[in-house]
Amino acid sequence: MQVSFACTDHGLKAPRNGEHSKQNTTSPNTTSQARARFRTVALIARSLGSFTHRYHHNLKESTAKLTGMKYRNLGKSGLRVSCLGLGTWVTFGGQIPDEVAEQLMTIAYESGVNLFDTAEVYSGGKAEIILGNIIRKKCWRRSSLVITTKLYWGGKAETERGLNRKHIIEGLKGSLQRMQLEYVDVVFANRPDNNTPMEEIVRAMTHVINQGMSMYWGTSRWSAMEIMEAYSVARQFNLIPPVCEQAEYHFFQRDKVETQLPELYHKIGVGVVSWSPLACGIITGKYENGVPETSRASMKPYQWLKEKITSEDGRKQQAKLKELAHIAEKLGCTLPQLAIAWCLRNEGNSKDDCRHRLRSGSHTGESSAHQKRLPPLARTNSEGNCALKVYQSSHSQPSHSHQCPTLLM
Repeated sequence: MQVSFACTDHGLKAPRNGEHSKQNTTSPNTTSQARARFRTVALIARSLGSFTHRYHHNLKESTAKLTGMKYRNLGKSGLRVSCLGLGTWVTFGGQIPDEVAEQLMTIAYESGVNLFDTAEVYSGGKAEIILGNIIRKKCWRRSSLVITTKLYWGGKAETERGLNRKHIIEGLKGSLQRMQLEYVDVVFANRPDNNTPMEEIVRAMTHVINQGMSMYWGTSRWSAMEIMEAYSVARQFNLIPPVCEQAEYHFFQRDKVETQLPELYHKIGVGVVSWSPLACGIITGKYENGVPETSRASMKPYQWLKEKITSEDGRKQQAKLKELAHIAEKLGCTLPQLAIAWCLRNEGNSKDDCRHRLRSGSHTGESSAHQKRLPPLARTNSEGNCALKVYQSSHSQPSHSHQCPTLLM
């Protein structure tokens, strides 16, 4: 169960029936005291179980009856997206055969996942081809899927990369051809582009939406300032602003999602799609005794990951994971399951934020095992939740009072 609370001025001022007259006569000191009490009660409630501000009109979450999957709005749009998604980075067209990719997508889809993420750069475009082939083979209704892709690195030529109007339009057309689709639901700008004016980027994204090539657009690995600039340009020229940001979020990467993006959500409605809840596999614990030959870190293009794991900071992370493993054992789950459940539970002290998690698995057993215990883990008991809180307070900076939800890759 999602554990989160809203603590905004809007939420605090939402009147109960018959209390309009009382609000008008409330002094500033009384209001401040009420706000402080609200925060205290909300924090306590979050450690004990589910808490939802019943008068906050933006808190909308539904659960599928057959699968138990939760669905939320993407940012402040009306698009309903599963709280878990399946990403294709490294795996599709690279680390796993096509048959395993199909099995993974089938497990995800039958478990209620409707969000599938890819990018033009993943395996040189092969990931998009495999994703499209699976959708076509399985005969899934296109309307039941939320397909997202990302643009920036399309090829080696100067005109085949970046976020200029030419590449956004041509790059998205290429992605659609590879996936055999008429449109994607969200197209992401895969990184900022300092060589292209922001107005050109926003106008190009608005164009592909108006042409029916995409329903929405978002950003990935953009700073809060860059996202705000895009929003301002969109409002100035009556264009379409980004609906969400894709950001890395896990035990060891928390600052951006917990302290920067929540403010953007409350100001302009930008949601969060978080990726890598297992920190590129580090949180699985498989790197405790070195780098396995079949792991991602052993692959030539990912030597940077191997260096990160074998560094001093990497060794410190492995030591922290041993402590977390004890908490996972007490809760009767694995460390990866705990990490994903933590992301889902921590995704927001403000539940109206749309955070979803993107995750990719290297084999079907891993994917199904991680998903299997997510429902009970989302309702971790107060003892386990308090243990996590004690661990966080002693090993990391305290999180902001406004956090966003996330997505798995």
